Amino acid sequence: MDDFVRNKLTEWGLSKLIDKFKGKGIDTESFHELGDREIAVLIPKVGPSTKFKKYLRLLKKQKTTDPETVDYFAQVSASTSGRSDKGKRKLDLQDQSSKLPPTRKSRRETKLGSYLEKSILSDVKNTMEHVYQKLPDNKNKLNNFLKKRIRDLKKDKRELVGVFGKTGAGKSSLINAIIGEKNLLPSGSVSACTTVMIKVEANKQDEYEAEIEFITKEEWMEEVWNFLKDKSNQENDEDYRDNDKKLSAVYGEEWKNKSHGTLMEDKYFKEIPEFLRSQSKILTCESAEELSVKLVKYTRSDPEDGEGKVVKRWYWPLVKCVTVRVPDNDFLQHVTLADLPGNGDYNKSRDEMWKGVVGSCSTVWVVTELNRAAAEKEAWEILESAGSLMGNGGECQRIHFICTKSDNIEDCDDQSAARVRDLIFKRNEHAKRKVKEEFNLNQIKKHFSDKCLEVFTVSAKEFLKKKHLDANDTEIPKLQEVLQDLNDCHSETLNYVSGARGILSLIQGASCRQEADKTAVYTELEGNMEHELNKVRKSMEETRNSFDSCLIEGVKNSKSSWERTLKSVLHPPKGKDNGFHRTLKCVVQKGGIHKPRRNKEINLNMTLASCLTDSIDEEFKKTFPNEGKSGPFNGVINEFSLGTKRMMREGQKYKDVELQLTFLSTEEENIKTELNKIIRERKKIIYSSLMTTIEEAMKKCYREAEAFTGPGSLDKMRETIEAHVQTSRNIMFEKAKNEMLNQLVDLMNEILEKLKETMQESIELSLKTDGDSIPDVQADLEMVKKHYIELMGSPDPLGPTAALHP
Repeated sequence: MDDFVRNKLTEWGLSKLIDKFKGKGIDTESFHELGDREIAVLIPKVGPSTKFKKYLRLLKKQKTTDPETVDYFAQVSASTSGRSDKGKRKLDLQDQSSKLPPTRKSRRETKLGSYLEKSILSDVKNTMEHVYQKLPDNKNKLNNFLKKRIRDLKKDKRELVGVFGKTGAGKSSLINAIIGEKNLLPSGSVSACTTVMIKVEANKQDEYEAEIEFITKEEWMEEVWNFLKDKSNQENDEDYRDNDKKLSAVYGEEWKNKSHGTLMEDKYFKEIPEFLRSQSKILTCESAEELSVKLVKYTRSDPEDGEGKVVKRWYWPLVKCVTVRVPDNDFLQHVTLADLPGNGDYNKSRDEMWKGVVGSCSTVWVVTELNRAAAEKEAWEILESAGSLMGNGGECQRIHFICTKSDNIEDCDDQSAARVRDLIFKRNEHAKRKVKEEFNLNQIKKHFSDKCLEVFTVSAKEFLKKKHLDANDTEIPKLQEVLQDLNDCHSETLNYVSGARGILSLIQGASCRQEADKTAVYTELEGNMEHELNKVRKSMEETRNSFDSCLIEGVKNSKSSWERTLKSVLHPPKGKDNGFHRTLKCVVQKGGIHKPRRNKEINLNMTLASCLTDSIDEEFKKTFPNEGKSGPFNGVINEFSLGTKRMMREGQKYKDVELQLTFLSTEEENIKTELNKIIRERKKIIYSSLMTTIEEAMKKCYREAEAFTGPGSLDKMRETIEAHVQTSRNIMFEKAKNEMLNQLVDLMNEILEKLKETMQESIELSLKTDGDSIPDVQADLEMVKKHYIELMGSPDPLGPTAALHP
């Protein structure tokens, strides 16, 4: 067996077959000549065999039917087989590609782009694994550094797409159509409701898999106890009916005659022993349909299992999240789709997970039926309630409003196909215009710019049947392109190859043991670093002062308007105060936050913090933008540079340290990427600190209010809350301000320290350390540079001599 065969099996998700192919002596030539009979012997299992045949058929078709690809496959075979330490690899696609006519070139890139990049990535990963093994184990500083850097190259990034929408809007059908899995997520009855979070992502194994994560037994025990304790006062309440539905799902009707202790006996959970052991349950199937049927009882509040059979036990009330993994799906290689139910769940850990996922979404899809898109109350309420979590408190860059069922035209059977098509297009354009108008008037606008919104009008049914519309007209392909862009295979490959190129440059530079005097270069780089750090420091000081000014105004407004703010929550208008006693009771029981079944979420802590958050929203969005390329702190981190590219462009002056400068250039990009990731996560905590500080200050008050029962308890709860805010307002709002500023300063100090330490270490290792026993990696470096040039599509930007001659 050679590397080409090993790489193909790995890329196709069939790495388990490597030993079998190796044992049969399959090399590149015999691999291409495998027929059905040989494949049946090698791969007797139907699933993997079918998958292998598909990929091999595509490989052969690309090789034989498109003359332009013949040289490509020959070169790939040469570059990945017969590898020696001297690394005689040749791949010169760049030159060939430039000679192709534009139309042929585009077609070729479409067919082979993904394949080519997977081959390059696999090739370079194998090279770096080989180099890693060659590095000596003498535990000196340079070797430890190099091994850590090679390990860090393997980090994978996943994009998260959150999908919102009311029951019946067509979320499940949409997801199924986009990822090409018709029967994966159950859909159908409007009465059926997805009740838990469902994540959909790619599976590296050749099977359909679902991982079911449960809430803890202690959490369920508390839910059951709280419900049984108060049920006599709730029987006409919607929350009561929701809990009744939960308990009936798990226990049937017999729960009504059982005690709390009895309901927690293990016999009720014998079908899900994983719940009792606080473990995840794994389901594996060979088809999407089979998995979908098995999942119903864990995900939906529907009495049927998808085949018309009534389910005796449903376990969705015990489930926190379900992760569905799909084999061999290009749309999900680096993307996770999260089908999100409404927020404000009774279960705290489930609600915290919901908020965490929403805050981590780079893209949000809001799914609603086209005929009510602009006026759909629930869709806009979702955006409003989650706006701060997605915007300043999150990392959302794009909001896609997806209007489904665009093909639903009345009496379309009586009209010509052209007329129906024209009606669909006109209605789609009208819907898009109305949604954009509503977005500009909505509160969500303060968290996002116009550029982040895009409206799609889709029809999953027409995409599959093509009765009136072409596939492209259904706009499903546009959403597939969104996922392909998010997968960004090119970016992953380029980042890995660029990082590998930097590491190999450092190794080769250290192994050469050049006699040139590096002192002057070292001094110049240190001076450049200090100059750049001062620019970062200055920008951060300006940011801190701006936040301080904004928060001073926020504290002032909070102190002067707290009574009016509280009244808006504690004293709803007449006509909307029915059952408010029970609602306020839920608010104080749950730490100030409650989501009524059919009304907006009540978050008393967020309401009290609203003047503070309003005061810093614009400054926060400017300092930590989710959109655009400038980056945090007015772009000063992204602009940080030691001047290495400029130095390399000067040519002969820095010729002797060119390899070291190449390494330092990649180190700059690595540290900036790492710092941006740290900032992205920390800014969420900083933004939410205003509310969490107030939430902490209100805890005692909520406990006191919760204790009131009987006649007059509503007034007593109100009075307790109002009195607490009145007496603590001078301290509480000031404390929230100081906490945010302290966290902001801590982040700034950490960034400066990490930036300085990392670049200082890199400069010293590259210019002040000689590599004893460091291997020669000249051939590996030449190969990686060629791949880098190929991916960039142009000569090496770091200098005319850097590309091929270190």
